[in-house]
Amino acid sequence: MADVLPLVEARLRTALGEPDARAAVTFLGTDRIEVLRFTDGDIVRYATLGMSSQPMSDPTAALADPVQGPRAELVLSVRAGRADTDKVLRPLAVLAASPQVEGVVVAPGASLDVGGPLWPGAPFTSVLVAEPGGLVEDLELDPPRDPVRFLPLLPMTPNEAAWKRVQGASALQERWLTHGTDLRDPARGSVPLT
Repeated sequence: MADVLPLVEARLRTALGEPDARAAVTFLGTDRIEVLRFTDGDIVRYATLGMSSQPMSDPTAALADPVQGPRAELVLSVRAGRADTDKVLRPLAVLAASPQVEGVVVAPGASLDVGGPLWPGAPFTSVLVAEPGGLVEDLELDPPRDPVRFLPLLPMTPNEAAWKRVQGASALQERWLTHGTDLRDPARGSVPLT
């Protein structure tokens, strides 16, 4: 079976254009994770490359299946020039390595916490994993491998993350929609939660 990552990078380039920067992070005991930056007008997109090299496996499984299981990469979109968002590279790589390090399966509706600001001065310490398929289409792989899904990340303030834990992901997304929240604004405040 062909290596997945060149196919993933080709899909990202087809959907987002040529990356204007890339960085690599390696954590002890894990594969290398790269983060590619794509600029499109006033929008900057950061996409991981490396998370999909192995399928994510159920942490309760006795053995990880080396072929079958969900595969994903993460995509974060923010408005350029309003914050030092390039410092998000390491937190994104940490999130992308979490399936290998912690044995978690990252899926839509999940909250991922980085334990600190996503970038210096950011009001966000976690992200909501959104549904794939809008910005970058799934990458079908030869059976029996699952497709690679490109999961959008929506930054959450600590208050939003706490509210989401109680009310659920769809309720938070509905609140964002109702209030016309610009989820790409790297300096936005928390949506009204009452």
